[in-house]
Amino acid sequence: MSAVASIFRSIDPDRLRQALDKHRRYLSGRTGGQRANLSYLELSHLKLERIDLREADLTGARLNGALMAGANLGAAVLFGADLRDIDLRKANLAKADLRGASLRGANLADANLAGCDLREGRIALQDRTEGFRFLDHAGGAGELSFAVLSGANLAGAQMTNANALATDFTDANLTGVSLGGARLIKARLDGADLTGADIAGADLSGASLRRAVLVRVDLSFATVEGADLREALHTAPAVVYVDDQPLADLLNGHEAYCVSGGVSGRAARLDGVDFRALRHLKRRKLSGLHAPGAVFFGMDLEGVQLQGADLSRSDLRGVNLRGADLRGTKLIDAQLGRANLRGAQLGSLEIGPGRFVRADLSRANLRHADLRAAHARRARFLGADLHEARLELCDLTGAELEV
Repeated sequence: MSAVASIFRSIDPDRLRQALDKHRRYLSGRTGGQRANLSYLELSHLKLERIDLREADLTGARLNGALMAGANLGAAVLFGADLRDIDLRKANLAKADLRGASLRGANLADANLAGCDLREGRIALQDRTEGFRFLDHAGGAGELSFAVLSGANLAGAQMTNANALATDFTDANLTGVSLGGARLIKARLDGADLTGADIAGADLSGASLRRAVLVRVDLSFATVEGADLREALHTAPAVVYVDDQPLADLLNGHEAYCVSGGVSGRAARLDGVDFRALRHLKRRKLSGLHAPGAVFFGMDLEGVQLQGADLSRSDLRGVNLRGADLRGTKLIDAQLGRANLRGAQLGSLEIGPGRFVRADLSRANLRHADLRAAHARRARFLGADLHEARLELCDLTGAELEV
């Protein structure tokens, strides 16, 4: 029997339960506690959903095909572990050591991998006949190809030289990630936030980066042949002019028009304008603003008044709209992923005796948005994506929702 085959240890259910009980005691600081050492264990295809293995040692463990959705593996050591085809949806892997782990075909949708280490790494084993051999799981060490990381939080992760062919990073948080030399051929990065990411030497051939956020990202030393960069968001302009007039002046004129009831100022039409140069629109009075296709990414719009505005197809990802008045606003096809709409007014706007215009969020992307305590009576959400949106205490009385 080879050293590679003999290194893996089996464990009976009773001993595993005892190890997990001691680990729970270790985490809570109780007597009799002991950090779990599950290194090189054969744990493939086990049902371990929502298990708490923070700081556990799982070096080289076989967990391929295991069911670990919702598991807590924060700061765990998974160096060289076999995680192929594992279910880690919504799991916590923050600051975990995943160097050399094989994640081929793994499902990490909506998982938290902030600050984790996904760099290359290999376990060397002593072999009587061959001296030293490397422990290589099928699929290879440090393999991320065909894995699902849609909506995952990978902020600050170390992914230098990672192999992530055809991996799904849709809407993932990749801010500040080190991707130098990574192979991301045909990867899907639609809507992913790569703000400040290092992609020097990365291969993004044939990758899809539609609506990806590429603020402070230098593409000059990366291979992007055949990549789809349509609607990608780059660094905000310092100053914006519309028809030779500063955007700030046009917006001031529109606010004056709203406040005076049309006596002074002038209603603005700002189709497709990038508002990020203004930094915030906090508590501004901008009712009826016509700005379809505009960019507000990451801005502070807390308490803004946008009743009856047209913001269809606008980019409002990560925007703070807490307490905003959006009654009767058109948000059709708008991007509102991770937006804060807590306590926002999304109901109907009265335009005359017995006449109302409803807020329309048809086909809007509201993934991971915060709608807690929002008022959305009779609002339209036809075809809207509310995946992982927070809806506690949100008033949806009479709202049009596709269940």
